[in-house]
Amino acid sequence: MTTPAPTQGREQTPIDKLIIWIGSISSIVVHTIIFIFFFALSLFGVMSWQLMLLVLTTTVSLEAIYLAIFIQLTVNRNARELQEVSEDIDEISEDIDEIGEDIDEMSEEDERDSATRARQEEALDVLTNDVRRVLSDLEALKQSR
Repeated sequence: MTTPAPTQGREQTPIDKLIIWIGSISSIVVHTIIFIFFFALSLFGVMSWQLMLLVLTTTVSLEAIYLAIFIQLTVNRNARELQEVSEDIDEISEDIDEIGEDIDEMSEEDERDSATRARQEEALDVLTNDVRRVLSDLEALKQSR
């Protein structure tokens, strides 16, 4: 089973790979085997209980220090990436505002164009009526002759 990488869009460093491995099932298995091995050494008399506990405690303490450092590295990296995302969101927000302003301007222009079209249609109706009246008058004159 693979764990997703903590880094998106960039090459993984050895530290990234180690952090990913530490958070995996295989890490739990390896640590469990190591603990069993140390306890077995004491059970079979290869190492005294005191020495085994001293070595194991020292090893676990050092590992905890390194894990804390790895956690802080990850937190710092994620904070940087979040800052970059925040900046991208700000830029996108500005772009959206500009697009909104452009849409408002286009709507105003469309309203002006609509008003102009309405005036043109009214003028066309008036002209059409005038032409009909003139044609009607011409027909009446033609018939009266």
